[in-house]
Amino acid sequence: MDYEKINKILRNDGVIAFVTDTVWGLGCLPNREKAVKKIYEIKQREAKKPLILMSYDTYPLFDYIKQPVEKEAQRLIKKYFPGALTLVVEKSENTPDYMTSGLPTVGIRVPDNETFANICKNIDGHVLATTSANISGEPPALSYDEAVEYIGAKVDLVIEDYGCNAGGRASTVAGFKDGKPVIYRQGDIEII
Repeated sequence: MDYEKINKILRNDGVIAFVTDTVWGLGCLPNREKAVKKIYEIKQREAKKPLILMSYDTYPLFDYIKQPVEKEAQRLIKKYFPGALTLVVEKSENTPDYMTSGLPTVGIRVPDNETFANICKNIDGHVLATTSANISGEPPALSYDEAVEYIGAKVDLVIEDYGCNAGGRASTVAGFKDGKPVIYRQGDIEII
């Protein structure tokens, strides 16, 4: 994998497409407003739908969320990360409003995919602002060929999956109300 090329694209407000453990994703550096706007344009996505933050580990994400993380969130992170769970938690001042549609929260996730993990380990800041690789309302890409077909002409780079395939089912999205988990979207993981 050409990490130098990937970093150069990301530093220059570029958007990349990549495999995760669930579906293919689009991503850019969270602090690049121009690149975030490009993702919304590529997807034809409504501005009120926030992007999420993903990394190869929880620690790089902690800069973007309010500390201390509530106890139930800590429990779910320990139990389900890496995996197909997106947790919606209070964001810190490091998470730009343009990425979260002005909401006080941000979704965080650590996919269980070696190719994705290697990308994040080798990019500036180790965190990507992400969403699924598709046009809004269309099914997400589940393979390299589908990613190229759906959005290949619109992104700066589609990274090969190197044999680490997407599982095909979206992540479960959960937030918290009064310290208890609330499911916003039921996906691959059943929270217990």
